[in-house]
Formats: sequence, C-alpha cells, structure tokens
Amino acid sequence: MSLRYAKSEEFLERARKTIPLGAQTFSKSVTQYPFGVSPYFVSRGKGSKIWDVDGHQYIDFINGLCSVTLGYADPDVNAAVTAQLEDGSIFTLSHPLETEVAELLCEVVPSAEMVRFGKNGSDATAGAIRVARAFTGRDHVLVCGYHGWQDWYIGSTARNKGVPQATRDLTHGFTYNDLSALEKALTDHKGQVAAVIMEPMNVVAPTPGYLESVKALTHAAGALLVFDETITGFRYALGGAQELFGVIPDLTTLGKGIANGFPLSAVCGRGDVMREMEEVFFSFTMGGETLSLAAAKATIGKLKREPVIATMNERGSRILAEVPKLIDKHGIGHFASVSGHPTWSFLVFKDIDGTSAFEIKTLWMQEMMERGLLSFGSHNLSYSHSEADVDALLAAYEAIFPILRQAVDNRAIRQYLKCEPLEPLFRVR
Repeated sequence: MSLRYAKSEEFLERARKTIPLGAQTFSKSVTQYPFGVSPYFVSRGKGSKIWDVDGHQYIDFINGLCSVTLGYADPDVNAAVTAQLEDGSIFTLSHPLETEVAELLCEVVPSAEMVRFGKNGSDATAGAIRVARAFTGRDHVLVCGYHGWQDWYIGSTARNKGVPQATRDLTHGFTYNDLSALEKALTDHKGQVAAVIMEPMNVVAPTPGYLESVKALTHAAGALLVFDETITGFRYALGGAQELFGVIPDLTTLGKGIANGFPLSAVCGRGDVMREMEEVFFSFTMGGETLSLAAAKATIGKLKREPVIATMNERGSRILAEVPKLIDKHGIGHFASVSGHPTWSFLVFKDIDGTSAFEIKTLWMQEMMERGLLSFGSHNLSYSHSEADVDALLAAYEAIFPILRQAVDNRAIRQYLKCEPLEPLFRVR
C-alpha cells in the first residue's frame, strides 16, 4: 500500500466491493490512473485546484474531463443553483428555464434553431443519430472521434463487449484530415449513410478546407453532418468549433462545459431536422431538471459577460509555445510532442526503442502527481487557471522531462516506475 495515497487505496478497495472498477467512469478508474502512485478519490475542488481524500492539493489540468470551464465551485454558478434549489429541481410540468436556456443556445451556437436537453454527452449524440436516421430514412453512420458509451457508437471500438453484431455493422470509422477515407466510406455504403458525426477538432487542427469538404461530401451523399461539440463547445469559442472554423453542421451535440460540470447536454440544429423529435422518442424524466439549467444559464451568461475563452486561450497558448521548447531543450522530441487547441491541448508520447508509450506516460503521470499536478495527457484549461498554475506546469515539465529521457535512453523505465504501467483503454483519437 502507498503511504501517500493510503486513504484513496483503502476507499478503492471498499468501493470495488459494490462498484465495478470502483468508479462510475472508466476515465476516473484504475484503467487511467496507475495503482500505487495515484489518488482515486477527491474530497473537494475550488477554482483550478482539487484535494484528494489523503489531503493532497493538485492543480487540476483534467477539470472533470473538460466539463469544468469556469473553475470548480464557481460562485456565480453556485449562487444560481442555490437560488433555484429553494424553488425545486424537478416538476410535473415544464419549467421556463428550459425555454430560456434553449433560447440562449440558439443565440450563441450558429447551427442551433431548436434544442432538446439530455444529461450526458452520450444522450445527445445518440439522440442526434436517431433523429438523423429518422430524417434520412437510412441506418448507417460514419464516425470520427469519441461519441459516448451507447451501442450505436461504442460497438465500433475495441470496447464493444455486449453490443450486438447487427448494431456494430451499422457504424464505420474514418480517419481525421483524410478526405479519401471519408469518400471511400461514403462510396462503400452509398445511399445508406444517415449521418457523418465527428469531433470538428481534437488532437490536431483541421487542414485548410477539410471541414468544408467534409460538409460538401456528406451533403452530396444525402447524409446529415453532425458536429460532436461535447468538448469543443463553449471552449474553442462561445459558439464552439463551428464558430471558430466557420463551418455550420446540420446538428450539434453539446455537453460538459455547457453548465460548468452540472449534468446537462443538448442536441440542437436545423429546425426541419429537429422537428423529427416531435415523434422520435427522446425523453427523460430529468431532461428538464432545473438545477443544471440554472447552472447553464449562469455559465453561458458568464461566458458572454467575461473574457473566459480569451483567458483560457491566453494561458493555453503559453503552454503550446513553451512546452515544445522544453521538449527540445531536454532532447525528448523523438518520443514526445504537443498538439491541439490552446484550451484543450495534448502531450503525446509514442513508442520508442522497445519502450511503449504507455510506460512513458505512466512514469510521467507518476512524477506529475508527486509534484501536485493532475493530468493524464491533456491540458484542459479553465477560466480559473492562473499564470502561476501554468508556471507550475512548466516547472514540473522542466524537472520531469530529463527523468523521462534517462529512463528511455537507458531502456530502464521499469526501474523508475513505482507501479505497473498503464494498459491502453481504447484508441479513439
């Protein structure tokens, strides 16, 4: 047992007796955090910091899997939720907040003419696909990126256990920034594709004209274009990546940052397509839950009122500018690189000289967490991240990169690890 993480490990042992993996989310479990060198349970969060159950403070660069855009326990969001709590959270009839937040989304998201709410990003993507199938009368779907846990998508990944083969046969992946891959998939399933759903950007930026061409090819094939902006919405720009890149999809799915971590997601898009939901069954008891809607109204209001996205861009641009210099300085460019958008960037490792990327990543995480920084490969910025937080990140890299180089160059990474290396969950980006 680790002395540093004794309470976390004790609680993990207790949790695994009643919860598979001991966590509700794969990305919060032992599949992502190496046992013996990781915290597993958090006690509280404030701003850019969280505290684990053993009392250690971390600067959090994961931020609730990109769902926290303003910062933990944002006072404006908390005040809105507290006020609504006095009036109740769920009712027999619809609440005005549902319309008010839908109107806000139609105001700020370029593609949004009508809106329906869910609770998770997976709700929204599954709803968008069902609507696209209803609108086109087709069954097949082309995917690029991560789109949630439900059968229609996860069946196309290595985590397809429990998904019927008939469902898996309807979803097909294509490679980002490769138009020929999309053209081939559309040709292979000519006249059968209901939707092309994609993250408009994740690890790398779209090449010039790529998204425009994706839209043109999709429409030429008689399919609908869906942008999964679960992460990029309210992060890349107020109106998401579609605003940033100027390419408007038919449907958009939103989640995570929409309510600064409160459980809310949305499907929005063209009115003629969205009206399919008057018959398509997309219905939740908690779809109009008002605490999350109050959080969304406060969050979007703050995003409009204050320089939230500009500040995240500024902090993140510094990371994207300085980390490559440190990679060059410490001579680890043969196995490490950085990419992505300033508000959601990635430190990427690759296999080298018999050492796997996951061994390198495990050592990096081990050293990061010892220094009080939480990340599993990305820099998910929030408005609450300060210049001092970025200073701390860069200082940690200054100290850790030489360790990584020594371990890789000496082919002795196992000697540096105080745990077993991570295993890949499944690759989607």
